[in-house]
Amino acid sequence: MTPTTRTRLIGELRQLGLCAGDLVMVHAGIRSLGRVLGGVNTVVQALLEAVGDRGTVIAYMDWEIGAEPEDFENESLREEIPTFDKRIARASRDHGILAETIRTWPGAVRSDHPDAGVAAIGARADWICADHPLQYGYGPGSPLHKLSESGGKVLMLGAPLEKITLLHHVEHLANIPGKRIKRYQRPLLVEGERRWVAFEEFDTSEPVTDELLASGGDYFTLIAEHCLAEGGGRAGRVAQAPSYLFDAHRLVMCGVAWLEEHHR
Repeated sequence: MTPTTRTRLIGELRQLGLCAGDLVMVHAGIRSLGRVLGGVNTVVQALLEAVGDRGTVIAYMDWEIGAEPEDFENESLREEIPTFDKRIARASRDHGILAETIRTWPGAVRSDHPDAGVAAIGARADWICADHPLQYGYGPGSPLHKLSESGGKVLMLGAPLEKITLLHHVEHLANIPGKRIKRYQRPLLVEGERRWVAFEEFDTSEPVTDELLASGGDYFTLIAEHCLAEGGGRAGRVAQAPSYLFDAHRLVMCGVAWLEEHHR
């Protein structure tokens, strides 16, 4: 099979609706694209060329800490748990090779949150990553909030709709009862010293309420499909992968309305 080239990727991204100057958050299943000449680096180059000098490409990082929840309670391990240093902390493997490639790209900027953090390349990278709140890091003031409120887009390149990180912002905004709250600690560098910092966050590791958890439904996919049906996104194919491009603000509004409607 002839491999997909950078030129073809750029053309298909633009056909899907990615434009010069766009602020876009990308999730990708690189293998689903099929054979790409140059691999993941070519994908990043195509994204950057598609959005141009005025555009910005963002990816969700999390943190490949290598520790389980019980490790934080184990006194013999607690001081061995690595200190979060955004310069070297690897992106979580769960988010694929694209996130780590963007993190290490020349000129990339990373936000300060160890778990809800993003990395960005481009004209608005500093702005999108600046002043990331450590408390409720998917909520107001976060990179996800900025993406939604500034005409941003969400691009899914062969990644399942259930993986749209922006929908964790929806969980924060939706006025629904019974949201579970998670409290935990992370070791951070504060004024050059290692300190354990307390965090508070809505629990986004599972559906945010017991009612949604009990329903067993994949409501991220349902929200995304509803948004597509309402004209808030476009579906297409990039290389060999089914792909989607969403208007971030419309996706958030659809998500909030859907959660509030179905959580009665």
